[in-house]
Amino acid sequence: MSDATLHDAKRDPDDFAVSVADSIESFIVAVAEVSRGDEPDSAVPFLLLEVSQLLLTGGRLGAHEDFLPDERYEPDVGPEPDVDELRERFARLLDPVDVYSEVFDPYVPRSAPVACRISDDLADIITDLRHGMAHYRDGRVSEALWWWQFSYLSNWGPTASASLRALQSLVAHVRLDQPLDELGDLDTDSAATEEQLAEEAGRVMEAEIAGPLGLRGA
Repeated sequence: MSDATLHDAKRDPDDFAVSVADSIESFIVAVAEVSRGDEPDSAVPFLLLEVSQLLLTGGRLGAHEDFLPDERYEPDVGPEPDVDELRERFARLLDPVDVYSEVFDPYVPRSAPVACRISDDLADIITDLRHGMAHYRDGRVSEALWWWQFSYLSNWGPTASASLRALQSLVAHVRLDQPLDELGDLDTDSAATEEQLAEEAGRVMEAEIAGPLGLRGA
């Protein structure tokens, strides 16, 4: 751990809380904007950036000593905002690459990969972050920090990390000309050589994935 991180984790709690809340609010707003699909060509690179920045905030929460809420029982923050619309918008926006494979816990021997969706991940992360933000906006700063730290370690941190790996892998596949294993329009029954198939796969990937998701011409 760098000296800068250690120093940052020991800042005045009020300053730390403001910084964390600003970062989380920025993520919530930015992801909601991306989900509207107004700029689909930049969706994946933008999500890669936003999730990376959020995980930096999560790392700061994880490095900090445990936060303790002021009250023994968590105050009611009211009904959770519905995230189904956001989930569905991302499912449509990321349709070619929404599903990915993930190992839930890398420290469990022989863990079997499970199917996940980036759209589900983003909706779950937003739900956790909004819950803490409700406490923060009501002036319960210690409760908000406790919740963000706890849910980072137990839920939104692992979820965001998995999504980040999927987004980074997608960008890498395109920019390193490494086609995905399954592409519907790729004709593997032809008499083409392996080199020709690889070139065809690259063209299919660029046409179906790179352009719509903002990865063309990088």
